[in-house]
Amino acid sequence: MADLKDRFVSFIRGLQDEICQALEDLDTKAKFKEDHWERPGGGGGRSRVLSEGKVFEKAGVSTSIVHGEMPEALKKNMQTEGAQFFACGISLVIHPEHPMVPTTHANFRFFEMYDKEGNAIDAWFGGGSDLTPYYLFEEDAVHFHREQKLAADKHGKELYPRFKEACDEYFKNHHRQEGRGIGGTFFDYLKADAKRSLEDWYQFTTDMGKSFLPSYLPIVEKRKDLAYTEEQRYWQELRRGRYVEFNLVHDRGTLFGLRTNGRTESILMSLPPRVRWDYNVEPKPDSPEAQLVEVLRHPVAWIKD
Repeated sequence: MADLKDRFVSFIRGLQDEICQALEDLDTKAKFKEDHWERPGGGGGRSRVLSEGKVFEKAGVSTSIVHGEMPEALKKNMQTEGAQFFACGISLVIHPEHPMVPTTHANFRFFEMYDKEGNAIDAWFGGGSDLTPYYLFEEDAVHFHREQKLAADKHGKELYPRFKEACDEYFKNHHRQEGRGIGGTFFDYLKADAKRSLEDWYQFTTDMGKSFLPSYLPIVEKRKDLAYTEEQRYWQELRRGRYVEFNLVHDRGTLFGLRTNGRTESILMSLPPRVRWDYNVEPKPDSPEAQLVEVLRHPVAWIKD
C-alpha cells in the first residue's frame, strides 16, 4: 500500500496548493501565511491561514502526515490492538466576512494501522465537505449538493444519498437538535471489501476532493458583493457560536487531534474569529433567519433526481 499512500500524500499537498491559490485570487487582498510543524512521536504538517481579507475573514487549509505508536486513548476509542499508525489528510475551514456568503468545511484523509511487526492490518479513507450558510439561498444549496453528487455518481449512484444522509446526521448539534449547516457529503471507514478495493476508494476520495472548489467558489462569487446590515452580521456571529459548539463538543477530527498530541493551533484553526453566545436569542417568526433554522432542524433533499 506504499504506492497508494504516497499518491494520496501527493494529492493532498497539490490540492492544498490549488485551493489556497484559488482563495487568494478571489480575495485579492490577503495572502496565506504558512507554518510548518512537527508532531511529537512522528510526522508533522503544513498549516496555512489567511486572515482579515476582503472576502474571507479567516481561512485555514492544512495538510498533515503523522505516524508513530498508537496512543492508548486512540486504541481504547477504536477498540484495537494496533501498535503503529499512519494518517494523512487535508482539512480546511473558510469563514467569509460577508453574512450572505456561507462558511464551508472539507476534509479528506487516509489512515493505516500496523501490528508490532510493522505489517499493515487495516486501512481506510474518509472525508467529505459541507456548507454552513447564515442566510439560505436555495439555488446555492442545490448547486453545492449537485457538484457533490456529480463527483460521487461516477463511482456509484448509491453513494451520494448514503453519504448525504451521513453528513446530515454527523454535522448535527444533538444538544440543540439542529444541523450545523445544510450538509453535503460525509464518509468514513471506507475499506476494501468484496465490492470495492482500496484503490477504488482512493479514486472516489480524490474525486470528491477535486469537487470542492467547483462546489463552493461559484457561490462566493455570486454573493460576495451583496449589501448587508449590521443586524445580519450580528446573526452571522450568533450562528458562528453554534459552529464552535459542534467543533468542540462533537467533532471526531478535533477530538482525535487533541487526543493524539496533535498541534493545538492547527486543530483549532477551524474556529471563527468573531462569535456570539447571547442568551436565548430566537429569530422572528417567518423571518429569513427563522427559515434557515427550520431547514437546520429538518434536513432537505436538495437534489430530487
